[in-house]
Amino acid sequence: MSVTVRVPPVFRTMTGGQSTVQVQGATVAEVLADLEANHPGFSAKLLDDSGALVRYVNIFVDDDDIRFMESLATAVPDGVTVSIMQAVAGGF
Repeated sequence: MSVTVRVPPVFRTMTGGQSTVQVQGATVAEVLADLEANHPGFSAKLLDDSGALVRYVNIFVDDDDIRFMESLATAVPDGVTVSIMQAVAGGF
Protein backbone atom coordinates (compact mmCIF):
# COMPACT_ATOMS: atom_id res chain seq x y z
CA MET A 1 0.00 0.00 0.00
CA SER A 2 1.39 3.38 -0.98
CA VAL A 3 1.40 5.98 1.78
CA THR A 4 2.58 9.57 1.96
CA VAL A 5 4.60 10.42 5.07
CA ARG A 6 4.86 14.06 6.15
CA VAL A 7 8.30 14.68 7.59
CA PRO A 8 8.85 17.50 10.09
CA PRO A 9 11.73 19.92 9.41
CA VAL A 10 13.94 18.46 12.14
CA PHE A 11 13.99 15.05 10.39
CA ARG A 12 14.34 16.25 6.80
CA THR A 13 18.10 15.72 6.74
CA MET A 14 17.27 12.00 6.56
CA THR A 15 15.05 12.52 3.50
CA GLY A 16 17.37 14.82 1.57
CA GLY A 17 15.26 17.82 2.50
CA GLN A 18 11.97 16.37 1.29
CA SER A 19 8.90 17.34 3.34
CA THR A 20 6.97 14.28 2.13
CA VAL A 21 8.07 10.82 1.02
CA GLN A 22 6.24 7.82 -0.42
CA VAL A 23 6.53 4.51 1.45
CA GLN A 24 4.75 1.17 1.62
CA GLY A 25 2.96 -0.46 4.54
CA ALA A 26 -0.38 -1.70 5.82
CA THR A 27 0.25 -0.70 9.45
CA VAL A 28 2.12 2.16 11.08
CA ALA A 29 4.88 -0.29 12.08
CA GLU A 30 5.29 -1.39 8.45
CA VAL A 31 5.28 2.23 7.25
CA LEU A 32 8.03 3.11 9.76
CA ALA A 33 10.04 0.02 8.77
CA ASP A 34 9.88 1.01 5.08
CA LEU A 35 10.71 4.61 5.99
CA GLU A 36 13.78 3.36 7.86
CA ALA A 37 14.80 1.08 4.99
CA ASN A 38 14.65 3.94 2.49
CA HIS A 39 15.80 6.76 4.78
CA PRO A 40 18.02 5.34 7.56
CA GLY A 41 17.95 7.02 10.95
CA PHE A 42 14.21 7.30 11.59
CA SER A 43 13.95 4.29 13.90
CA ALA A 44 16.52 5.75 16.30
CA LYS A 45 14.52 8.99 16.47
CA LEU A 46 11.01 7.55 16.64
CA LEU A 47 11.28 4.28 18.58
CA ASP A 48 12.71 3.43 21.99
CA ASP A 49 14.87 0.39 22.77
CA SER A 50 11.79 -1.82 23.14
CA GLY A 51 10.42 -0.76 19.74
CA ALA A 52 7.65 1.46 21.15
CA LEU A 53 7.00 4.99 19.95
CA VAL A 54 8.97 7.53 21.99
CA ARG A 55 6.76 9.81 24.08
CA TYR A 56 7.87 13.08 22.50
CA VAL A 57 6.77 12.10 18.98
CA ASN A 58 3.17 11.87 17.78
CA ILE A 59 2.10 10.03 14.66
CA PHE A 60 -1.19 10.63 12.90
CA VAL A 61 -2.92 8.55 10.25
CA ASP A 62 -4.76 11.26 8.38
CA ASP A 63 -6.11 13.25 11.38
CA ASP A 64 -6.17 10.42 13.93
CA ASP A 65 -3.52 10.13 16.66
CA ILE A 66 -2.31 6.51 16.75
CA ARG A 67 -1.92 6.70 20.56
CA PHE A 68 -5.73 6.63 20.74
CA MET A 69 -5.99 3.83 18.20
CA GLU A 70 -3.88 0.69 18.00
CA SER A 71 -0.51 2.47 18.27
CA LEU A 72 2.02 0.95 15.88
CA ALA A 73 -0.50 -1.75 14.86
CA THR A 74 -2.89 0.91 13.52
CA ALA A 75 -4.03 0.09 9.99
CA VAL A 76 -2.86 2.42 7.23
CA PRO A 77 -5.21 2.35 4.23
CA ASP A 78 -3.77 2.83 0.76
CA GLY A 79 -3.33 6.48 -0.19
CA VAL A 80 -3.57 8.05 3.26
CA THR A 81 -1.12 10.50 4.79
CA VAL A 82 0.91 9.61 7.87
CA SER A 83 2.21 12.66 9.72
CA ILE A 84 5.14 12.62 12.12
CA MET A 85 5.02 15.44 14.64
CA GLN A 86 7.22 16.29 17.56
CA ALA A 87 5.31 16.95 20.74
CA VAL A 88 5.61 20.55 21.86
CA ALA A 89 5.93 21.53 25.49
CA GLY A 90 6.88 24.69 27.20
CA GLY A 91 5.94 27.35 29.63
CA PHE A 92 7.39 29.85 31.97
